[in-house]
Amino acid sequence: MENSIFELQYALDTFYFLVSGALVMWMAAGFAMLESGLVRSKNTTEILTKNVALYAIACIMYFVCGYMIMYGNEWFLSGITADGVAGADEPATYAPASDFFFQVVFVATAMSIVSGAVAERMKLWAFLAFAVVMTGFIYPMEGSWTWGGNPVFGMYTLGDLGFSDFAGSGIVHMAGAGAALAGVLLLGARKGKYGANGEVNAIPGANLPLATLGAFILWMGWFGFNGGSVLATASVESANAVAVVFMNTNAAAAGGLVAALIVARFMFGKADLTMALNGALAGLVAITAEPSTPSAAQATLFGGLGGILVVFSIVLLDKIKVDDPVGAISVHGVVGLLGLLLVPITNVAEYDADGALVGGSTFAGQIIGALTIFIWVFVTSGIVWFVLKLVMGIRVSEEEEFEGVDISECGMEAYPEFSPTSK
Repeated sequence: MENSIFELQYALDTFYFLVSGALVMWMAAGFAMLESGLVRSKNTTEILTKNVALYAIACIMYFVCGYMIMYGNEWFLSGITADGVAGADEPATYAPASDFFFQVVFVATAMSIVSGAVAERMKLWAFLAFAVVMTGFIYPMEGSWTWGGNPVFGMYTLGDLGFSDFAGSGIVHMAGAGAALAGVLLLGARKGKYGANGEVNAIPGANLPLATLGAFILWMGWFGFNGGSVLATASVESANAVAVVFMNTNAAAAGGLVAALIVARFMFGKADLTMALNGALAGLVAITAEPSTPSAAQATLFGGLGGILVVFSIVLLDKIKVDDPVGAISVHGVVGLLGLLLVPITNVAEYDADGALVGGSTFAGQIIGALTIFIWVFVTSGIVWFVLKLVMGIRVSEEEEFEGVDISECGMEAYPEFSPTSK
């Protein structure tokens, strides 16, 4: 009887893991739709090519070396059988291959963040070359110090300092934004984005219905992103935890959207759809660091703070001439940091009789963890971007940018029947 219960729990947890991973994989479609809606039509094919190609590259590189670097699990190379891991001493509580699948879609998510920030002026093959390094080495290294539990360069363990990131506000989202920021600073702004007198010129996206669809897909996929990070669902305790995470994830997204919409109304005098969409995503990023301990009201408030912050961040980055066509650095980087700093409010640090940390999180641990992740990703990404700039160049020519990178990079247009250059 006991063995039958274990087998049922094993099957249910494995199935839940796989379904959650599939939801996160679907977020790749959300990023593709969101980004293709927020760029100009002449750059649509290239942004779609980047998104579908980076997903494939992430899957291959994480298989080749990324998972080993992050978790040090030799079982992945030694073999997986229908009965579990070849040579394992104890049975796992879920199929080991499901863990790899769930982790690899997180890697792709981090890389997808980079895609939108460097849109409309980066060379396709330079971007894909960076994706190889990001998904195979840069992300897995910082992941090994956080979720992998390894000491940072052998010096200190973030978990022992009170660092906690439930589903990746910092580990995934801020990391992706750090890589994006390094690329954007070397790449420069799009032609015509900023005037000679410092004015900011709006460059509207070509397809806001598509961008809205992308935001809804991401919203839905986030239930797998956060909910799957509970890692189980076949017990009363884990099932309740999953339900709370789903509820709080949804509440934070709603709070972020409404808050961003209201702030945009006061700042610009209009209901700005793009700010509303980024507000929803900001709310999701803010709650991702800890969706299991807040109440629904707290989750809504945390999401609202993310929605407010993202509007001011997008405006500020434009003022200092950091050109991010989709607002990815603000949504995932700035709000990712906010999410980490909110964790200790509800996931309070716990100490034993000797004063040693035994659970929860601390503000000091969150700050050190955030700095570790950002500095590592930003510096290493900057080095890679700089090498690529020297070796192959990372920016298309001014003429190619004016005509659109669809033609120069992909040789085809997304909407040829509407193009004045079509024959």
